[in-house]
Amino acid sequence: MSPQRIFAQTAAGLAAVLTPGQALAEAASLSQANGDIMWTLIAAILVMFMQPGFALLECGLVRTKNAANIVMKNFADFAIGAGVFYVLGFGLMFGDSARGFVGTSLFCLGGMDAATTQGQWTLTFCFFQSVFAATAATIVSGGTAERMRFSGYMLASLLISALIYPVSGHWAWAGLYGNAQGWLGELGFVDFAGSSVVHSLGGWIAFAGAIVLGPRLGKYGPDGKARAIMGHNLPLTSLGVFILWFAWFGFNCGSTTSANGNIGYIAVNTNLAACFGFLGAMAAIWLKTGKPDPSMSFNGVLAGLVGITAGCLEVSPFGAMIIGFLSGVLAVLSILFIDQVLRVDDPVGAVSVHGVCGAFGTVMVGLLAAPGYGEHLGLLYGGSSELLLTQVVGVLAVFAWAFGFGFIVFKVLDRFFGLRVSPQAETEGLDLAEHSTEAYSGFQIFTNE
Repeated sequence: MSPQRIFAQTAAGLAAVLTPGQALAEAASLSQANGDIMWTLIAAILVMFMQPGFALLECGLVRTKNAANIVMKNFADFAIGAGVFYVLGFGLMFGDSARGFVGTSLFCLGGMDAATTQGQWTLTFCFFQSVFAATAATIVSGGTAERMRFSGYMLASLLISALIYPVSGHWAWAGLYGNAQGWLGELGFVDFAGSSVVHSLGGWIAFAGAIVLGPRLGKYGPDGKARAIMGHNLPLTSLGVFILWFAWFGFNCGSTTSANGNIGYIAVNTNLAACFGFLGAMAAIWLKTGKPDPSMSFNGVLAGLVGITAGCLEVSPFGAMIIGFLSGVLAVLSILFIDQVLRVDDPVGAVSVHGVCGAFGTVMVGLLAAPGYGEHLGLLYGGSSELLLTQVVGVLAVFAWAFGFGFIVFKVLDRFFGLRVSPQAETEGLDLAEHSTEAYSGFQIFTNE
């Protein structure tokens, strides 16, 4: 039954038993509920559009011989993630809380009646959260690109959407649905749209995966120095970044799950952070190398978006500019550090952009939450240090869970299934070795680089 039909029937029934004033109030409440369902659905569809954004971004940053493989992984993330999240993940994340650590009900949305407004809202909210789960999983594909078996990746993606994301998501966000509350939520942890819950989680899992897999062939020379392995299509990458920028308004504004006036300034904050993230990254790499590198600058846009996601409701536009610019600078420094000092091969900068900048943006809420916006007050605006400490605790908890459990998952999968392709397959390219196809038929050039 459609929301409009439910509204008409319910309003007619209420008019027969309630006073005119009561009937109008109840009808207005139902109308608001239907408006919230519509807004959340639109936002969820926008967030789903992040999947092609990630696919194009990552595709452009890998070599031609791995382009089809990376796109397949992005498809698998959504196809596997949405299904397994409906069956298991939603219940673990939003079911009745077991000591604030994990949900214990709502599996397959058990007990939900789709004929009621509450049931329709539950279905919509489940879809909205499923696209968030797919986003967290997709981040991992970039960090482990060009050397991971497709079958092993599908298993890892399934576990991320079914278990890793929902459990820590319960800690912070269980209170968004029903009466359950996770332990981080009880502490007052603030992560409005997922700088840590989604992005840092995906970044830290990617970090674990990149360590277990090891670097690509030819990435580090005999002297241990990093060698640049260039992607094959920067225009494709730029299109992916623009798509992500556009779809991110669904990610942040949609996290209100309510069609209210907050969505306007959340959009302003989101956009400003992206703009200043680009400027920060471009300035940092320009000063470092003497040239404004495009791929680093594009990553700066994403770094700004990731950084502002936790505090987009809480900070002022000026605060969004600061978070965005510093996130862009931090992304560049982190990419260089991880690549050249830690010697962990992350082909697309996923660990830095999502893991590091997500953690940074979450902590910045404790400093820059401004009066007159959200419900919290940062230390720099006269607030107490309690919020800042809680933010740090939340960041560390997500890191420990995502990196720790992610490392175990990759080690176990590697031990029993083997995650890395053979040297011959890696040299030939995963498109042929894993899928018996070419992304650019007749154009493929095989090298050891």
